[in-house]
Amino acid sequence: MADEQVQMQTMNQDLEEPMAEIMPSVLTAMSYLLQRVSETNDNLNQNQRISGFNGLTKPCISIRNYLERIFKYANCSYSCYIVAYIYLDRFVKKQPFLPINSFNVHRLILTSVLVSAKFMDDLSYNNGYYAKVGGISREEMNMLELDFLFGIGFQLNVTVPTFNNYCCFLQREMVMLMKMKSLFLEPSLSFRSSFKTKLLMNNPHEEDSLSTHHNEKQLAAA
Repeated sequence: MADEQVQMQTMNQDLEEPMAEIMPSVLTAMSYLLQRVSETNDNLNQNQRISGFNGLTKPCISIRNYLERIFKYANCSYSCYIVAYIYLDRFVKKQPFLPINSFNVHRLILTSVLVSAKFMDDLSYNNGYYAKVGGISREEMNMLELDFLFGIGFQLNVTVPTFNNYCCFLQREMVMLMKMKSLFLEPSLSFRSSFKTKLLMNNPHEEDSLSTHHNEKQLAAA
């Protein structure tokens, strides 16, 4: 466990420069997937438990703009956003009666990034700062952090193969988005085909990966 964490932190440092080029596309893919699953769950007639993550109304800010706001002010490592996405997938699996929807997705994103930054980075902002970034109170941020940790069973460690699998999944989503919106994409969202690092190495046997058919139905459901 300790060796895996050292490997993850080392890779986290190594990936900062190459990931800087594709982070706009990564955030676009993540926001697209989260919006898609949120809208899908909004339309499902299923038993959904109300939690502290649920707002009384749907936030006016879009998922993409909210994620970009966090990215702008959190100043955490780029890998934190991949790990935050992994945590969200774990939360969905462990809390089937708390599906991601338009009423809770923003708070779940904020909390997952907060938890990821604390686990991945040597230095990170405190809960009060993240609360201001996310537009909630410090007390609510503290409560959401605790609820989220219990929600994922405190399973914070992410192996290198798992990280790589999720990166491969997000890369495929980025490529698909490029094909779908090739005539309308801004230059800043262009995918750099020259991006070749161990980030994109795939391990098809890793169970905790969105590249599997079962998990695509979880967080990346159409």
